Amino acid sequence: MSRRRLTGLLVLVAGTLLAIAPSGPAAAHDATTTAYLEATQVAGTTDVEVTVEAEYDLLMKSAWLEAPAYEATARDEQRRQLALNADAVGRYVTDRLEVAYQGQECTPTAGTADVRERRGRAHAVVPVTFGCPAGDPGAEAVHSVSSTLFPDAEGFVHSTEALLVYDLDERSGETLLDAQTPTFIAGEQSTAEELGEFFVHGAEHLLFGLDHVLFLLILILGSRSLREIVLTTAAFTVAHSVTFLLAALGLVDVPAIVVEPVIAASIALTAAVCLWSVVVRTDLERTRPSVVDRLRFPVVFAFGLVHGLGFAGALGIDEPWSWGLLAALVSFNVGIEVTQLVIVVLVFPALMLMARRAPQVARVGTAAAAGAVTLVGAYWTLERLLAG
Repeated sequence: MSRRRLTGLLVLVAGTLLAIAPSGPAAAHDATTTAYLEATQVAGTTDVEVTVEAEYDLLMKSAWLEAPAYEATARDEQRRQLALNADAVGRYVTDRLEVAYQGQECTPTAGTADVRERRGRAHAVVPVTFGCPAGDPGAEAVHSVSSTLFPDAEGFVHSTEALLVYDLDERSGETLLDAQTPTFIAGEQSTAEELGEFFVHGAEHLLFGLDHVLFLLILILGSRSLREIVLTTAAFTVAHSVTFLLAALGLVDVPAIVVEPVIAASIALTAAVCLWSVVVRTDLERTRPSVVDRLRFPVVFAFGLVHGLGFAGALGIDEPWSWGLLAALVSFNVGIEVTQLVIVVLVFPALMLMARRAPQVARVGTAAAAGAVTLVGAYWTLERLLAG
């Protein structure tokens, strides 16, 4: 079998296998959710007001309401459905959200729900007032907030996180709640620990966001020297850091219905260029810079801008600017960058070593991987366009 036919076969097999089952990772990208909580202590009391924001359709499904409730798309109809089902919605939220003072549970009362748009999606806004006991005047004033909203067991989504912005017991800040750490106790975490949470969250988002990992791996596969991979990843890093901070601070707002298909398309196009470079271009042609080579860094930078919007959508902070918020955003972004650097350091030297010792194997493997990722990216693009 000729080299080209072998390459084509490997591309077809690998691409087919990955294209058959990308809906798993792609769906996983859309099957997680973040709830947004803002907890503020009522001045002069121990009571706490919590504003809960959650994806409208998910909240209505989780409250076991019928299709007319969760399928509503017009804002007026969504508000009408929230009013009609106020008891069920309020009960769902208050059953899974708890505030305590000095270890004693506070009594929740759900208010009138509304709808707002966040990151291009309709979110139900449910205000809840927690009446807290006076407590022991001689004991430390400590509130706690616990969230078990949208647990895995309900089967609608998985790995739910709650982003909590708090102003309690003369302390303020931001923290993340999830299944492993569902409770926040005011004053228990230091600022460094809170920032550490955002660092880990950024690292996890890159590692478990398969689309971003595939894009990074294709950048590595398409780089032919240490200088090229350094410049390429630097362009990607600078670009997505800029849009991430701008979007997370609310200065730029592009809906997910636009961002997600473009991210998928960037993966497909970058992988296709890598495949063309390996399979179509001759050894002599690869020694001469082409138009594609000259456009590599500007294109990667442009795609990085879009990926930054995707990172910001994952964090979803939409609160007034503050130094604490900026610190949390920077920590999240540093987590992404460090993880990205680790992937490059682990993968690129191994690829270079293989290219020197087994160039034919490296070439065929690169072609197969690029072909597979091209098909996966194209599939995701179509899937996300149809879903939108």
